Order: sequence, then structure tokens, then C-alpha cells
Amino acid sequence: MNTHEAIQGSLKLAREITDMLLADLSDDDLLIRPVPEANHIAWQLGHLIGAEHHMMSELPESDMPALPDGFTEKYSKETSKSDDASLFESKQTYLDLYGQVRRGTLATLERLSDDRMGEPAPEAYREMFKTVGGLVSLQASHELMHLGQYTVVRRKLGKAVAF
Repeated sequence: MNTHEAIQGSLKLAREITDMLLADLSDDDLLIRPVPEANHIAWQLGHLIGAEHHMMSELPESDMPALPDGFTEKYSKETSKSDDASLFESKQTYLDLYGQVRRGTLATLERLSDDRMGEPAPEAYREMFKTVGGLVSLQASHELMHLGQYTVVRRKLGKAVAF
């Protein structure tokens, strides 16, 4: 297994786990907060989609799909406090957009040479992620970081353990 295959596997596994945890949740369930002041799943999904899109778009090899106008701005620190369902998308919309963005990330990964993976990350991210490969692999880690809250929401709702 090479670096590309390892990152590709991590990206696919993260999406499979996300899909498993969201499978039996409704649109309304996405607005449940695991505890007061924590972000609900709808906001987290929008944040993850926007962040991955933005980070991957920083790479010249990227050809990320367009997000709906104003999408990323809807998932700011300020909007994380809102419980107004009209400000958020349906679960299916999030899944569709996340699928498109992840396919863009995977396509970008395919275009990156081994040498390019070891080059410095874009300046805006270099302090945290030293290399292009680190920035790409972050996308799976970032997604997985948020899944703990999804699990707590599932427990709060009395859903079955997903795995």
C-alpha cells in the first residue's frame, strides 16, 4: 500500500462511517444538540463540506465542484448557535453535497504525484499541516473528529448502536 492508497482508504472509510451514523436520522434529528452549546449535526455537516471544499480548492491540482451560492457563509461561528431549521439543509442535500466534494477530493488526490504530496502545504494551512499530503489526509481525520457527537446524538435519540 502506498501513501495515496492509504489516504484514499481513510477518506472512503470516514464517509462510510458517517453514512452509517446518519442512515436512520431524520432532518429534524440533525438539529438535536448532544448537549447545550454543542453544535448540531446539520451545522457540523455544513462546516465539514465547506471546510473540505475550501482547503482542497487551495491546491492547483484541484477541480472541486461548485457549492451553492452562500453555502460556506451559512456555517460560521455565529450560525452554529441557531436552531432555526429553515437556515439549514435537508439530510439528503448534505449527503449529496458531501459526496460531490469528497469525489472532488479523491480526484485531486489522484492528480497529486508522490513528490507533490511531500511539498509544503498552501501557506494558509502550513502552520498546522506541513505538507500537501497532510492537508489531504486531514479531510478524513476532520470528518472522524466530528463523529463522536453524532454518536452521542444517536444515544440521546434512543437509536441503535451503529457499529
